[in-house]
Amino acid sequence: MGLGKDPMLSKSRFLAGHQCPLRLWHQCYNPQLASKVSPVQQAMFDSGHEVGMLARHLFPGGRLIQEDYRHHGEAVEATREAISDPSIPALFEAAFAYDDVRIRADILERRDDGRWNLIEMKSSTSVKGAYVQDIAIQYYVLQGAGLEIASAGIMHINKGYTYDGKKLDLTDLFLFSELTEGVISAQEEVSRRLGDLKEMLRAQDPPQVTPSRFCTSPYSCEFWEHCTRNMPEFWVLQLNGITKEGLDALAALGIQDIRDIPSSFPLDHIQDRIRSCVIKGEEYLSPDLERELRDVAYPVHFLDFETVAPAIPRYPDTRPYHSIPFQWSDHILQQDGLLEHRQYLSEEDIDPREEFARSLVRVLGEGGSIFSYTLYEKRVIEELAEHIPSLSRRLRAALGRFKDLHSLIKTSFYHPRFYGSFSLKSVLPALVPNMKYEDLAIQEGNQASLEYLRMIDPSTPPMERQEIKKALQGYCGQDTFAMVKIREELLRRLQGAKGIS
Repeated sequence: MGLGKDPMLSKSRFLAGHQCPLRLWHQCYNPQLASKVSPVQQAMFDSGHEVGMLARHLFPGGRLIQEDYRHHGEAVEATREAISDPSIPALFEAAFAYDDVRIRADILERRDDGRWNLIEMKSSTSVKGAYVQDIAIQYYVLQGAGLEIASAGIMHINKGYTYDGKKLDLTDLFLFSELTEGVISAQEEVSRRLGDLKEMLRAQDPPQVTPSRFCTSPYSCEFWEHCTRNMPEFWVLQLNGITKEGLDALAALGIQDIRDIPSSFPLDHIQDRIRSCVIKGEEYLSPDLERELRDVAYPVHFLDFETVAPAIPRYPDTRPYHSIPFQWSDHILQQDGLLEHRQYLSEEDIDPREEFARSLVRVLGEGGSIFSYTLYEKRVIEELAEHIPSLSRRLRAALGRFKDLHSLIKTSFYHPRFYGSFSLKSVLPALVPNMKYEDLAIQEGNQASLEYLRMIDPSTPPMERQEIKKALQGYCGQDTFAMVKIREELLRRLQGAKGIS
């Protein structure tokens, strides 16, 4: 380890080392320890690539350096030739190397004065703090390679852009944010950081790093599962809402297990409840919960939506990352205990919002409580009411009927096997062990969105589309049936607690 020729760095490796030196060490010496890229992660990468390719249309006549990362030397030579040709106004994926660091610049725009504009493409709708380091390492290499940079910044998506359904207006869809001043100010830090990272990589042993919040910010580390494999079952990172300062204080005390946290350590009431339940090995159940769960009007609806939010607007009157609802599931509980399931799923590549809304108001009717898990469904309905004036009154009338099961549980119940999370995927197996998302073809919302886009793609074979449809219905239906069973189980436990007392 750390012997022989020093590994080459790149922009991505520099950023990985900036986030965590152990992440860089593993990337260089133990890449086999990384978790596989999930389909959802790959879809995010693909979306970013799609945004980048679209932005190139803003620079007509630009030249793409086509050699891939395995042929960096050839790419550098192709870049050198393109730079020497004044008829080429911009370069895409230009390749450079300096100080044992390789980079590919998304867009280099030629200026009349012989200098260049460095433009990094991002599929986000805002400029994040991490982007300065992203641009700064590229600026460092470009300057070192002899290119004079006049300006450097981020081209990103304009979240205020509304698609008219005809042709994308790229000059309105994309915004440029100037970061030159901050990038230049960061050059000394970049040089120092590079030196530190190179020295670390020459060491005999990997750096000692304890996993914490930085492992997922600003980017999720691919070595998370490997680095956390030996953490205690009740790890302090599971303390819901714990701050970085709180984690640092616990680390200073040498505490990793929630059960070792002293009673004098400052925790908020939910964190203290988690600590108490874990230490005692008991659940917390507030008697106030029964009133909230029973205070319903029949029929009781258990409602869940699935949405898709493409970076590039797909339908008229939508914005970038606009949440488009394409599926709902509703388990309907009658006062006599009869349970009925109704559902909707858009199956074609058309704007589903109006059909979704019309089918929804029909099934919800004029009365009955509506349970959802978080208030996301309410926010979607509010947007639908704005978009479809003819249904606005009926949609808005449903808003006052909602009850948030997530909030009720977070306020009034805790089980040690929640492991600090109040998500439906964490609550369900603790309360209803025989219902498992692992048994489903689709197991979480982002995957549902991805599969929906595959289903409505005309190139997807009909049999595969039917399989996706069945998987989507199974997943969304599980979410609503899960709420039915969770409410049922909580009421059973509340009754049991009364009997004990």
